[in-house]
Amino acid sequence: MQTLGQTWLRLLGLYLAVAPGTGAQELDPGDRGKAAEVAVSTGSELQKAEGLVTLDYQVLSVPGDEAIDLMGFHVHHKVTDWMYLGMGGYAPLLKGKYGGFMAFDVGVHLRQRLFGPIYGEAGVAWGGGGGGRSIQQSRILSGTGGFTKGYVGVVYAFEKASLGVNLFRMKFHNSVIDDTRFNVCLQVPFSYSISGFSNSGRRLSEAETRQARAEAGENTLSLGLDNLLQVRPEGTRKDTINSADLQFTHFVSRNAFLFASLGVGYRGLPLYNQMIGGAGYRLKVAPGFNLMGQLGVGSGGDTPDIINTDSGLLLYPKVSAEYLFSPKIGLSVSSGYLVAPKGTSKNLTVGAALNYHLGVGGKEEEGPTWIPDLHFQGYRFTVFHQSQYHVKFQDIDRDRLQMLAVQFDVISGDHLFIPIQAAIASNAYLGYPGYGELLAGVGLQTRLRKAGRWQVFGQAMVGTNVHGLTLKAVGGVHLGLSERTALHVSFGRTQARDSKGRRFSADSLGAGLSYRFSVPSR
Repeated sequence: MQTLGQTWLRLLGLYLAVAPGTGAQELDPGDRGKAAEVAVSTGSELQKAEGLVTLDYQVLSVPGDEAIDLMGFHVHHKVTDWMYLGMGGYAPLLKGKYGGFMAFDVGVHLRQRLFGPIYGEAGVAWGGGGGGRSIQQSRILSGTGGFTKGYVGVVYAFEKASLGVNLFRMKFHNSVIDDTRFNVCLQVPFSYSISGFSNSGRRLSEAETRQARAEAGENTLSLGLDNLLQVRPEGTRKDTINSADLQFTHFVSRNAFLFASLGVGYRGLPLYNQMIGGAGYRLKVAPGFNLMGQLGVGSGGDTPDIINTDSGLLLYPKVSAEYLFSPKIGLSVSSGYLVAPKGTSKNLTVGAALNYHLGVGGKEEEGPTWIPDLHFQGYRFTVFHQSQYHVKFQDIDRDRLQMLAVQFDVISGDHLFIPIQAAIASNAYLGYPGYGELLAGVGLQTRLRKAGRWQVFGQAMVGTNVHGLTLKAVGGVHLGLSERTALHVSFGRTQARDSKGRRFSADSLGAGLSYRFSVPSR
């Protein structure tokens, strides 16, 4: 969908008009010592960033078929007193037989106090996704896969959360879904301490360390491989499903946590996908060794004849054991039971994951005078439109793919970074909606210097698309627009092969916006 790229150019201009932190200069490593001296003399360079986590529930009519209900999960970052930018996803739960349907979007959310605890809100989002009761019916339900959503409503703000009602319209392009309804939403605000991207690698001053410790929080980003061993399967696909999983874990206390995860098949059933959220608890058995249990609720699957999750609802209890090689890096093994209560799909799961612990960690027990050795860890979050051209499958030219992509980079030193990328198409591939990619790897970049704003990078990633195991090489540049923002331009080459040995290949060109920052870390 060509208009998606045009939409992102308009969003880019809007963000640059309101984004904080403009006008700051980048520092090369030789200047970081001076920056540290400035930080000590002024106390702290830590600033407060804010956002909203939103859960919403809506039911959409499907002409000539059963209604579909969608649970939405969104994260929005606050850029002004009244404007947020963010992204999220939708998956069905209880109605119809739409297991495996999934959609993702990006958008603008506006929120303004009207009076007392009453706020007015409005927003618009664009995205892509797909699925249906069968492969053929997915074209009727999801059209080309691209969709637009607009909404307006009111919320009532309590002390720690808000409840609201919105009038919304959601339309999938060339699809039977075009409905205007009311939905309900729960919003939870969050905040965290950040500093400039150029501080990445610098040690915190004593004042910054005390502030970071007072606001200490713990988060974990996990990238894993899971094996779904089907128990008495009734669908046509009966073998083991291998999936790649990405999970974000946030500790609400020293050991209790909330989590959200996305899983995508890479072998056995590459079109399988699931989105799970829930809560859990960690037991610290010994230094560097943890046991964890979690209970997840979500949605996923494929068409009911292949793997029957019926409406999509999933329950997923799981236990894992983690060994920490360092305060940041851990390796875990896990086992669980994934079941679709309304369908017939039941699965024993066995997997392993690499865990990256973000931030300072939980508040320590060493006492009030203990000062940990902390530094600033750099991160980069990029949202971009990616056009895949020269698309070939089985050596036959295919239509160009228009994709919405996001990438999260963990910066390590001056040159190394770890990229994690996810993308979803907003138009049909091989006549059907729902093409997507989930990838991770390693990247190299040039040093960010004070005199220039250009940063050249290259990255190699491995993951999965609708055909299975996927390799992708990417090169590009980041052009610094401010201390916090940069223009992203990239080009790449993607190759994949399915279980029958059939090859997929495509070239890609991407353009979008990067948000760059650093946070206190061990």
